Amino acid sequence: MDQENRRSPGGSSRGQLQKGVSGARRPQGARPRPQGAEERRKAPGPEERRAAAASARAREGSSGGSGARPRPQGRPASGGKRPRPASAKKKITPGKIILFVVEIAALVAMGVFLWSVLKTEKVGKVELDVDDIVINEELKEKLTATSGDGAESVSAMKGYRNIALFGVDSREGALTKNTRSDTIMIASINMDTGECRLVSVYRDTFLNLSNDSYNKCNAAYAKGGPKQAINMLNMNLDLNVTDFITVGFEGLRETIDALGGVEINVKESEIIHLNNYQISMVGKSSDGEHFTANEGSDYIPVKSAGLQTLNGLQATAYCRIRYVGSDFERTQRQRDVLLACLDKAKKASPAKLSEIATKVFEKTYTSLDLEDIIEVLGNISKYEVVGETGFPREDLLKTGTIGKKGSCVVPADLYENVVWLHEFMFEDPTYEPSSSVKAYSDKIRSETSQYVK
Repeated sequence: MDQENRRSPGGSSRGQLQKGVSGARRPQGARPRPQGAEERRKAPGPEERRAAAASARAREGSSGGSGARPRPQGRPASGGKRPRPASAKKKITPGKIILFVVEIAALVAMGVFLWSVLKTEKVGKVELDVDDIVINEELKEKLTATSGDGAESVSAMKGYRNIALFGVDSREGALTKNTRSDTIMIASINMDTGECRLVSVYRDTFLNLSNDSYNKCNAAYAKGGPKQAINMLNMNLDLNVTDFITVGFEGLRETIDALGGVEINVKESEIIHLNNYQISMVGKSSDGEHFTANEGSDYIPVKSAGLQTLNGLQATAYCRIRYVGSDFERTQRQRDVLLACLDKAKKASPAKLSEIATKVFEKTYTSLDLEDIIEVLGNISKYEVVGETGFPREDLLKTGTIGKKGSCVVPADLYENVVWLHEFMFEDPTYEPSSSVKAYSDKIRSETSQYVK
């Protein structure tokens, strides 16, 4: 578009010009140029320059010596406004200089971070079609409805962002599907306060896999990848999850190493299993069951209990322990590692976060856009985990072997569990689950009642 036809925000064309006093065209609203301005702008000729130099020498001689500076004409010797002395100028303190340097370093680090994300975004970025994400109809209505005066939403979930976190049991980087989700978490973030709540969904929980077949919920990811796993969570729990992050063993390991390790309180009973999992992750095996690895070079064994810094391999092995306590304790270990990572990330510099981004995104599968990732890292100090738990609630579940499906965790009443979940995640004590959740709850009860204790 021609420049003279563009319109400014105020509605007038930027190209509109008006003539000044001298006859030249000038922008509208500009101050008129004084008469004679054109003449003053002309460069002096040789004779004029020589005359000006002679006049200056004459003034210098009459001012009391060659080193004396003449007082500007028209300014009184005393009184009136004097020039501000140099010493009175605003001083730049060392602290401000340091702050400026830090800000520049942060900008440089963020530039490196952006480059690293752009470089790796295609590796693990997936676009989920919103039309393929299932949200129960009654919940949709609650999220879009308003109160009588139309001023506010009638759903307490408004203002929260829910993201699914999946950890998959894969050493070969198979993050899309065909691998069961070893870890299933929901991170619910209050976008106004930055408060986060973490919920671990026990992987053996007997639920609708989003296709009206019922099985252990971790089978949803294996069958249909993150899309089916998200739909499984939304349908059974009355949620509106649309984004996810999936990390494999290597991604978690490299993230923790980039953070410099994490502080974990290891129990005596966990040590042998932690070390065995390390060996199985890096060792060699001829039969797929018995592994060998070199201590000190392939892995570093944990030798004592107590609070200590675990490296990436050690912490990942710690997350996988399943022989100490129930699956409830296992998910608690996973949340402990995630919280330890968050604590370390809050203390990390922009350069360190950039390093982490470079490493983790190459081993990550996610629906998050570049802008989302920048927002999360930019506000990481704002987020605070104020609650964590497992689903189903411990006093609202049963366990049993469900035919050929094996040992399962069964919601004693899915409907009541969803009521409790919404109170925990969204501080909504009056939530009434959808009719879909009630139907799934009845189906689970009828299919498991003869098996559970």
